Amino acid sequence: MFDTILIANRGEIACRIAATARRMGIRTVAVYSDADAQARHVHACDVAVPIGGPEPKSSYLRADAILDAARRTGAQAIHPGYGFLSENAEFAQACADAGLVFIGPPATSIAAMGSKSAAKTLMAGADVPLVPGYYGDRQEADFLQEQARAIGYPVLIKASAGGGGKGMRIVESDAEFAAALASCQREAASSFGNPQVLVERYLQKPRHIEIQVFADTHGQCVHLFERDCSVQRRFQKVIEEAPAPGMTPERRAAMGQAAVAAAQAVGYVGAGTVEFIAEPDGRFYFMEMNTRLQVEHPVTEAITGQDLVEWQLRVAAGEPLPLSQDRLQIQGHAIEARIYAENPDKDFLPSIGRLETLQWPAHVGFQVGPVRVDGGVREGDTITPYYDPMIAKLIVHGDDREQARRRMLHALGAVRATGLHTNIAFLGRLMDNPAFVAADLDTGLIPREHARLFPSTQAVPDGVLALAMAAVQQHSGLNGSDAAAPGAVSPWQQADGWRVGGAYRYALHLQDAQGVHAVQLHGQEKNWRLTFGDGGPERPFYWQAESQRPRHLLVRLGDEEYRGEAYLKGLRLDIFTHGQRYTLDWQDPIALATGRTDEAGGGLTAPMPGKILSVAVAVGDTVQQGQPLVVMEAMKMEHTIDAPHDGIVQEVFYAVGDQVTEGVTLIALDAAPTRT
Repeated sequence: MFDTILIANRGEIACRIAATARRMGIRTVAVYSDADAQARHVHACDVAVPIGGPEPKSSYLRADAILDAARRTGAQAIHPGYGFLSENAEFAQACADAGLVFIGPPATSIAAMGSKSAAKTLMAGADVPLVPGYYGDRQEADFLQEQARAIGYPVLIKASAGGGGKGMRIVESDAEFAAALASCQREAASSFGNPQVLVERYLQKPRHIEIQVFADTHGQCVHLFERDCSVQRRFQKVIEEAPAPGMTPERRAAMGQAAVAAAQAVGYVGAGTVEFIAEPDGRFYFMEMNTRLQVEHPVTEAITGQDLVEWQLRVAAGEPLPLSQDRLQIQGHAIEARIYAENPDKDFLPSIGRLETLQWPAHVGFQVGPVRVDGGVREGDTITPYYDPMIAKLIVHGDDREQARRRMLHALGAVRATGLHTNIAFLGRLMDNPAFVAADLDTGLIPREHARLFPSTQAVPDGVLALAMAAVQQHSGLNGSDAAAPGAVSPWQQADGWRVGGAYRYALHLQDAQGVHAVQLHGQEKNWRLTFGDGGPERPFYWQAESQRPRHLLVRLGDEEYRGEAYLKGLRLDIFTHGQRYTLDWQDPIALATGRTDEAGGGLTAPMPGKILSVAVAVGDTVQQGQPLVVMEAMKMEHTIDAPHDGIVQEVFYAVGDQVTEGVTLIALDAAPTRT
């Protein structure tokens, strides 16, 4: 076994590999970019080596820097994780040439599966079933359109060299083909440097089912059953589960045998995943093989009780597979949800910024358990624009699918993440969606269930507004319980809202996407009442915070009782109750009057994360309302930001080329002096 391995990756997968290596007594070396100097994976390893700038091409994609770090730290092997260089045949060969073990398949296997077209031709020779289609090298538009007609519409045009949903179009008719092909080829060339595409029959209501395979250097190859990855957005997985709902033993055996045949056809060694597309009648077809450990490998670990990273390390060290096929068994059901910093209501736009709060339910990390969290970031860390915005993977295991689903719902409801947008509420709706509950799964589930998964904005319940009032009063030092403050001997020492005139009044204004919500608190001799809106009826009100957990609040509003948690950062208030998160902006009149809501005074802010392309003004310039001041690039589109009012530029906070997060102040703008 190795003494030292280098982990050529970052985030949760680097932490995952380090956890198993530590348990096995193997020294680990982390590599990190400038943006990751304080990242969790750096602290998870025994040694850490800087390898370049924040952009992947300047760091995690630099094979030379990684190989040099391995040599300097005495590493005997390199684990590539997933993404970055994990499926790069040239890097695998460079490791071998440098006398280092690449913890993955041989370079020849990676190369054989690297092109979808070439891989499908190879699979046809190994009798692995394929979707009817054209996978050859001819790329003339007229020829490809003839192939589409022969296959029969609808067809799927797919980039031969890519993945992740890029360079992929569904074509419903012959009239749409030429434009779709041109678009697909442009996107493939832009994303992968290769415009070549394949054309295949588009399956109606297909499921995405993949088989985990493992092979060693002693000629053994097994499969560790299947995972259902049908629930996707933009061709990217959201939920994965194992085993696949409704899978029969006969179909499992057939798919497992096909996956093993695919691996053996390319002389595979190590962990790999053979992906199939399956029709409702049970027919299945090869899609591609991922020559690495998958993001969703924890669900396989949960149902088999095996540590797949340990298997990788043992196989790479020349040991035989730990178990034969007949000794592998399925135990229960597992579901994984990918928690991202993104805004589902804005087409899953990544949310960049600081994780002010990040708390999990009781769980284990990087090992099998009822509730497992594999995370690469911590509370206080920043989600940057340079890398995938995944926060963590939440994995649950149960005796059956329904128990696992309910466990996932409960776990999602207990996650506390504030400071930026997340997909947690969306995942909760997905878990509770009738189609998902019934296991009516296919790759079109999310768009088909769009109305349920993306409901129109609901009114903020009075109970949530009452919790918000309690949080603000607690923050101000006012106690809502009947008991006086400990040791209080005079009205001046009691935090109970006592006033010389006898009455206490406080107006709270909270804003969200629906507008401003007004709540009035009235108190006299600790007799608290709330009114909502303009002129609503007064309702008896009581609140209390837990002594050891002051964010945990109990409120009574009339005869109704509400419990929740409140997280106040600046003037941003997050209320968690009944598994839901409500984000409200506190319109504090004192803060607004003193300018505390924006340390730069009046100005303009970034409407989304992006890159500064141009700044048209300098300090001291006088500008007019509507005048273009800054041009930003976000999601490959340019956005011009205009002056909100006449004024004088007091400060410019960012320069051309800077990456900015949503909501940051770009320019401080004072009102122009009034002319007389």
